[in-house]
Formats: sequence, C-alpha cells, structure tokens
Amino acid sequence: MKTLAALALLATIPTTAHAQRCAPNNAGLTLPRGFCATLFADSLSGARHMAVAPNGDVFVAALGGRGAGGGIFALRDTNHDGVADVRVRIADFSSSEVRLFDGYLYAENGTGVVRWRLPAGQLRPTGPMDTIVKNLPPGGNHFLKTFVIDRNGVLYVNVGTATNACQPKDRQPGVPGADPCVERETRGGIWKFDARKLDQTQAMGEHYAVGIRNSVGMDVSPMDNTLWVMQHGRDQLNLWPEYNDRASAESPAEELIHVKEGGDYGWPYCYFDVPKAKLLLAPEYGGHDDRQGRCADVLGPVATFPAHWAPNGLLFYRGGNFPARYRDGVFIAFHGSWNRAPEPQAGYRVVFQPLRNNRAAGPREDFVTGLFANGKPTALGGRPTGLAEGPNGGLYVADDLHGRIWRVEYAGR
Repeated sequence: MKTLAALALLATIPTTAHAQRCAPNNAGLTLPRGFCATLFADSLSGARHMAVAPNGDVFVAALGGRGAGGGIFALRDTNHDGVADVRVRIADFSSSEVRLFDGYLYAENGTGVVRWRLPAGQLRPTGPMDTIVKNLPPGGNHFLKTFVIDRNGVLYVNVGTATNACQPKDRQPGVPGADPCVERETRGGIWKFDARKLDQTQAMGEHYAVGIRNSVGMDVSPMDNTLWVMQHGRDQLNLWPEYNDRASAESPAEELIHVKEGGDYGWPYCYFDVPKAKLLLAPEYGGHDDRQGRCADVLGPVATFPAHWAPNGLLFYRGGNFPARYRDGVFIAFHGSWNRAPEPQAGYRVVFQPLRNNRAAGPREDFVTGLFANGKPTALGGRPTGLAEGPNGGLYVADDLHGRIWRVEYAGR
C-alpha cells in the first residue's frame, strides 16, 4: 500500500523532462508563476472548441476563414515533444463545438448536433455520421449551436438569439422591443436533449432555460453535474438617448450563470448594469436610471465581468497537474471586444474565477495574457476561444484569430 501511495504522489509531481517540453518564452504567453506553455498547433484557421481523448489526441472544431475552410480536425503528437505532428480532417463543414462521449465524437453543424463512432485510440471515426439534433433555428446574430454533455448523457444545446434586444428592426435607434418577445420561444436559451437518441428536433427537446442571449462557453460541474454557462451581454445601449457611448462601453456585464431548470435569466427585457451592479430594465422596454421592473424577479449571475469581453470558453478544471486551488473554480476564455469605444478594446485573455459552494469566492484572476495591451494587439496577438483539459492535466487554449493551440502546464516553483 505504501508503494502505491508513493507512486500516486509521484504521478502528480511535474518532472524535469515534463517541464522542458515548454517553450523557453512560453510561446509568447504571460502566465502565473510556476506555469509554462508550448505551442501545440498552429495555422488551424478559425480554431474554436476542443476535446482531448485519453491518449492525448486533440479534436478541434474550426470555423475556417482567411481563405481556409473550416471543419473537424484531429491532432496527434506522435513523438511526445509537445507539438502536434499529425493532422487529420474528419469533416469539411464549419463548426464551433466538439465533445467526446460514450465512444463517439460529437460536433455541431450550424443547425444541430451530429456524431461519429470513434474507437479508442483512433484519429478517424468509423461508420456513418449520425444526426442527434436537427433543424434548430439557423442564421441570425448568433447562429452557432454550442453544447455540452453531462456524465449521464444529457445534451444541453445553446440556441443563441437572432437579434440584439428583440427589436422588430434589429439594432435601430429608438425602436422598442417586441413585448412579448416571441423569439424567446425558439432562441435565447438552453434546450435539453438525449445525447444517445437520433433525429431529435427542438420540439422534442426540453426548453431547459430562457432569457440567455448567447452562451458560447458551457460546462458541467464535476462536483454536482449541473450546468454552467457564460452569457454574452447585449450590445449598443447607446442607441438610446438615456445612454452615452461611455455608458454603453461599460455595460452590460458578461455573466457567469449557474443554470437552473426552468430558470429565466432576463433577455431581452433585462441587462446587468456594471456600475450599478444589478439587473436593470432594458431601454427597449422602458428602462433607464435604476428601473428594475420585471427584472427584479429574474435569476441573477454568480459572477460578472467587464462589458463586451466576449466569453467564448468555460472549463471546470478536473486534473491533478495544476495546484489544488484551481479545482475550486472555472477558467474562462475571453475572445475580446469590438464595440467598447470610446474605451479601449479589452478582454483577449483567459481568467480563473474562484468559486465556493456555487458562489464567487473572490475576484477573477488573469491566467493567460500577453495577446493584447493598451487597447491594441501585441506582436503575438490572438483571440482566446476554446478551453480543454488533457489527460495529464494540461490546459489547452485555442486562438481562432491565428489558428493556434497552446498547452499550459504547471512546472512547479
């Protein structure tokens, strides 16, 4: 028994050889003390979310761009030097999401969720592609169908909104929002399906939660198997005379949400005001100043983050490579803003948000930076999008601007 315990302890301690796989300059990233990074893959156009197999193979959903097509890709590091040297294209449709579950590789295809049988240790799936969910609402402002699968095979799918704030004429100054917002019946929320069942439609699923504008980053807590998402806050409060450009740049918050079955999180009627630190009535529905109205009755976030940072990745860390404190919280990948003028554009980083008992346990902590500074991209540049954990406890970070994937590991003090 003592020998087994000693081996288990050694398995959690990074070795010198393990640490030496990291690049001398951490591949350009700025990381907390004790962490190091290597550039695992490059030039994978539009790389978004990832899933890592038990043998270390990395599966990537890519949107494409800059003349390159998207698809589902498999990456393998055959010589164990920390850099992928094999790349296989599994599918040629643009995608933003992949997951591994129950011997299958799952992906989104814009209007639903598909899967392939993936034998253990193989890069290429076998057999035909199955359709799990089909005919979800296409197009609109938020057309990607990100999803997550819990350990029981429950499939949660994000169906983002077609509009910014449910205006009949989208993003137009002074146009009131539709009331009621019929769009909430088919978009702006989470739908629940069975990951093992074929040919499901939206009507066959459960409308699990409403009023979530767009939740690209999703994960399930390893502690209690419950759903968590990051909501993209709305844009362009400055379409209304009650709000100036600076107010629109500072609000609304990006929100970390612990999703409750049947919960209503307020979109489009409500937004979370950053300076006032509470949910307020949106201007399209008569809101200004401190008016809460119907927003006093909707569910609030667990934690909030600066406006327009664009959270695209969410991950509960489960491994043993990082210090234990990182298992008490979530990592969030912020893609970065486009509409914070006159304030500097911001985001472009990965942060760690400590949690305790499903509540925020302190402020966010920068974890991966070095891509943006003083409102402008650095020489390295990049927009973090996807997060995944490897079998050795390393954290993979995808950048969809340059198509890079980094792996971050803990090398010790």
